[in-house]
Amino acid sequence: MVDLEREAAAAPAGLVEAIRGAGRILAVSHEQPDGDTLGAALGMVLLAEALGVEAEAVCADPVPGLYRFLPQIDRIRTEPTGAPVDLVILLDCGALDRVGPLRERHGELFRTTPLAVIDHHATNGLSGPLVWVDPAAAATCELVTLLALRLGVSLTAADGALATALLAGIVMDTATFAHPNTTPRTLVVAAALVAAGAPLAELSRRLYRTKPDAQLRLFGRVLDRLETAHDGRVIWSTLRADDLAATGANPAHSEGLIDLLAQSETAEVAILFKEQGATTRISIRTKPNGVDATALAGRFGGGGHLRAAGATVPAPLEEARQLVLAEVERILQGGDG
Repeated sequence: MVDLEREAAAAPAGLVEAIRGAGRILAVSHEQPDGDTLGAALGMVLLAEALGVEAEAVCADPVPGLYRFLPQIDRIRTEPTGAPVDLVILLDCGALDRVGPLRERHGELFRTTPLAVIDHHATNGLSGPLVWVDPAAAATCELVTLLALRLGVSLTAADGALATALLAGIVMDTATFAHPNTTPRTLVVAAALVAAGAPLAELSRRLYRTKPDAQLRLFGRVLDRLETAHDGRVIWSTLRADDLAATGANPAHSEGLIDLLAQSETAEVAILFKEQGATTRISIRTKPNGVDATALAGRFGGGGHLRAAGATVPAPLEEARQLVLAEVERILQGGDG
C-alpha cells in the first residue's frame, strides 16, 4: 500500500521551511502553459494562503481558454504585482529558460530572490536545498499535493479549489490515468484529491472530451497531412502558421494533436512539427520499450520525459523536419537513444 505521509516526507526540508518562513511567495508557471504547470502554480498559491503566507502566481503567457473553467484560475497573471517577494517557486519548469521572457523582464527579481523548484522532468539538472525534482511523479501537481500534506494543509482548502487545481494537472499529464507514467502513488494521490472534493469526471470531460469547433477543424487539417516512414514506425504531421487563421483556432488549440498522432497502431515515434517563423517547435511521443523521447529531443536542446518530450529547433520548418527525421532514422538504425 502507498503511504502518503511517508511519500510526503520526501519533500526537502529546506523547501518546507522556506515556504513556512516566507512572507510572500511568487509561484511561476512555464511559458506556453499546460494543465500541470497551471494547476501546480495555482495550487501553490492556495496552499500558501492556507498557511497564512501571501502568494501570487504568474505565467509569461495568458491562461488558455481550455482551463478557464477552473476555480480561481484568474489568479494567474502575466506579470507580478510588484509587491516584495521572499521566495520564487518554479513549477513544472524542466529548465530555467522554460520561464520564458518573464526572467528577462524581471531579471532583478529572479537574481536576488531565493529560488525554489518543484518539477518532475527527468532532464531537470537543477539541484539545491530548495529543489525537489522527482521524475517518478506523473505530474508536478502530484508533488504539490504531497507538499500540501507535508505542510499540514487540508486538501479541502479554498472550498475545494486546491484539490481541483491539483487534480486537473494530474488528469492532463496522465490523460486521465491512461499514460504509463501513472503509478500506484499517482492513483492514491488522485483518490485523496477526489475525497477532498475534486470533480474527477467533470475534469476529465472538460479537459479531454470538450473541444471548440475551431479546434476540431484544426485537428482535421493537421491530421489530413500526416505522413509515415520506416514501415509505419514513424508518424508525423505539421502545424503550419496559416492553419490557425484558416480554422479560426488559436495556438493553445494545438494541445492534444501530438497525442492523437501517438495513437497510431504501428508508429513507435510520433512527432508534431509546429512552424514558428525562423524556428520550429517539435513535440515527441514514443512507445514503451522504444526510443527515448528525451534522447531525441536532447539532440536539439530540448528535454522532457522518457515517452514525451519537446524541443525548439533553430531552423525553419522544412529544414527542421529534415534534421529531425534524419536523427530519428539514425536512432532506429541502431544509434544511441
